[in-house]
Amino acid sequence: GPGEAFAIAQGRLGPGRIHHCMRLIGLAEMALEKACRRGLDRVAFGKPLANLGGNRERIADARIAIEQARLLVLNAAWKLDVGGPLNALSEVSQIKVAVPRMALQVIDFAMQIHGGGGMSDDHPLAGAWTAARALRLADGPDEVHQGVVARLELGKYGAKR
Repeated sequence: GPGEAFAIAQGRLGPGRIHHCMRLIGLAEMALEKACRRGLDRVAFGKPLANLGGNRERIADARIAIEQARLLVLNAAWKLDVGGPLNALSEVSQIKVAVPRMALQVIDFAMQIHGGGGMSDDHPLAGAWTAARALRLADGPDEVHQGVVARLELGKYGAKR
């Protein structure tokens, strides 16, 4: 009805933010797959790239970061399902900060292992990086979401806004 648009919009922001984060996890998965394939196929100095320069550790770190982000998103979605938007306010803000950062890091690694090609239109990585970077601004910049998380956390200890 009239005057209810703001409430409707606010009610949809949480699920929309979860959707953005799910898409970013998919982009990170794609980037990690491309990095692994490139790391095994491309040989430099007589070795696959995966065996050079700490790339195995970077691959492991990427997998760990993706799984951490996935669990944060699942937790936020669960809290939203069981208690609605106010129940998941902190968790949704947490994923809105953490998941784009993770995706940027994983995609950046994939771009690096592809060398100059990672910056070109020959691979989807540069576009994926740009999309992930844009989501650090969409539906509120990181700083706004960090402020929400901090306010709610400090509120547990008696802080007044």
